[in-house]
Amino acid sequence: MCGIIGVVSSVPIADRGWLGGGRDAMRHRGPDGEGEWWSPDGCVGLAHRRLAIIDLSPAGHQPMQDSSGELSIVFNGEIYNFLELRQELQRHGHEFKSHSDTEVILQAYRKWGVECLSRLNGMFAFAIYDSPRRKLFIARDRAGEKPLYYSLAGGALRFASELKGLLVDRALSRRIDSQALDCYLSMGFVPGELCMLQGFKKLPPGHALSFTLSDSRLAVWRYWALPEPRPFDGNEQELLGELETVLEDSVRRQLIADVPVGVLLSGGVDSSLVTAMAVRAKSKVKTFTVRFPGHRLYDETEHARFIAKHFGTEHVELEAEQSSVDVLPVLARQFDEPIVDSSIIPTFLVSRLVRQHCTVALGGDGGDELFGGYVHYNRLLWMQERLGWIPRNIRVAVSRAAEALLPVGFKGRNWLQGLEVEFNRGLPLIASYFDRRTRGHLIADARDWKLAGERIREQNIPQIDGLLQRATRMDFNYYLPEDILVKVDRASMLNSLEVRAPLLDYRLIEFAFAKVPDQLKASAVGRKLLLKKLTERVLPTGFDRHRKQGFSIPLASWLQSGAWRAYFRDVLTDASATFFDRKTVHELLRGQDKGRANSERLFALLMFELWRREYGCT
Repeated sequence: MCGIIGVVSSVPIADRGWLGGGRDAMRHRGPDGEGEWWSPDGCVGLAHRRLAIIDLSPAGHQPMQDSSGELSIVFNGEIYNFLELRQELQRHGHEFKSHSDTEVILQAYRKWGVECLSRLNGMFAFAIYDSPRRKLFIARDRAGEKPLYYSLAGGALRFASELKGLLVDRALSRRIDSQALDCYLSMGFVPGELCMLQGFKKLPPGHALSFTLSDSRLAVWRYWALPEPRPFDGNEQELLGELETVLEDSVRRQLIADVPVGVLLSGGVDSSLVTAMAVRAKSKVKTFTVRFPGHRLYDETEHARFIAKHFGTEHVELEAEQSSVDVLPVLARQFDEPIVDSSIIPTFLVSRLVRQHCTVALGGDGGDELFGGYVHYNRLLWMQERLGWIPRNIRVAVSRAAEALLPVGFKGRNWLQGLEVEFNRGLPLIASYFDRRTRGHLIADARDWKLAGERIREQNIPQIDGLLQRATRMDFNYYLPEDILVKVDRASMLNSLEVRAPLLDYRLIEFAFAKVPDQLKASAVGRKLLLKKLTERVLPTGFDRHRKQGFSIPLASWLQSGAWRAYFRDVLTDASATFFDRKTVHELLRGQDKGRANSERLFALLMFELWRREYGCT
């Protein structure tokens, strides 16, 4: 796991100082080493911060060149099948001077060109400069575990793992993109290639990019997509067998490292299955669980201890310190774009504790999207079954009435608004934070405002039969990479901890979306149905398969009084907080005091305001 940054231009680059500064702004991503390389003609600069995981020797240093000196790479991530690829490439006559997966990518590109992407099993964002072709090649992993920002201006392409690396150059614009902000307020994140700042973009998951120096031509293309669902032949046992085999192999591969590795064990379905597979691969497995003192509702210690005892892991129980408001500006700076997810706080605290014991940790991310684990899947299916028969004109009328008459934060308001959808081809937006009407009131200066959130979301709803298919694919394509994986990457890397996700092995992704039918994912009353059947095979009797413990904090109670309430009020009503309409903000605060569910909405406004101040955005 590392931090990468670079620039390519059709003409020699005069100002080189910002590159090293941008690299070191991401020191947390790689405290073990640094590097910088410039092409002889001065048109290409690559820089790198290293968190040493595979091949800790200087031979793994980056930027790395191949033996010919024609190819140069900076790489962030891990390639889990690098040993097999290395052996295959050696059979083709390729020689290696290191034992790193970085060099395997270089040689794979030399052998197969951009088609090497289909052979890589891992999480990655990398850039290769091909000097004979005077072309830069960039790619991002299929699920979007590793980030990549870029900008193109004046014939020069700049890129970095984190936006803050690029923003070291004070000459770059910091003007907020209104469409991106509207999506953030609507969905809770900035989707796809959009970026909160004008002039910047994200390379979407499963995409690649090339930039040709001779004509400054930029091309972006998708190299991978979710497979179409196949007909199910009814052989449930065959599915279970394949799931078990691939998951075991994924965990085995992801345990490989030259540094200490642990498993984040909550005692839930996903992390318990990962633990079960880990003990098959290693004789000694270290597991970690974290408790938050004073919050018994969020304590998973007992469930994790049960699994750890059964499998005989070396189990470590950690206790997180009490959260304080001081952590919020730190996280606002670390998250290059704000996300509406207060669980970034416990994720950061857990990462900080676990990093004291290991450098790599395996987690359970991806199970909900792949196998139907979210509670809202039950509710969506219930809505379709129980309310879908009601004529749509009546449902639309109820939806509009709920928006007009019910206050923001009123329990059930979002679900009533979602009734207007056409269930046969649409997807209700039940996770909306601020609807169109509220956003129209919220923006203090709406002259250049574009209410684009609903339109952009509508354009990206998968065109596929089945409400659950659309919901899980939408979450995989957007919520997973733009919220969950951003949260994990930034919070863990701020502590120089690499978190891996065995459930996001692309073979499991393709298995889940191509082969597992909806009826084995979720129903109106059940979730993760196939995964839970697997737990019956591999987990002990007495395991609670029905528990769904979200990783969260009691934000609503913290906002009732004390330091958190005062801090939120001070920041959001400060004279310098001019981005949002004061009256609307006060209404949200009063609504929270009355018991309405506005805590995450207030968190959204607070984190945006802290982020805007930190980076001087307008």
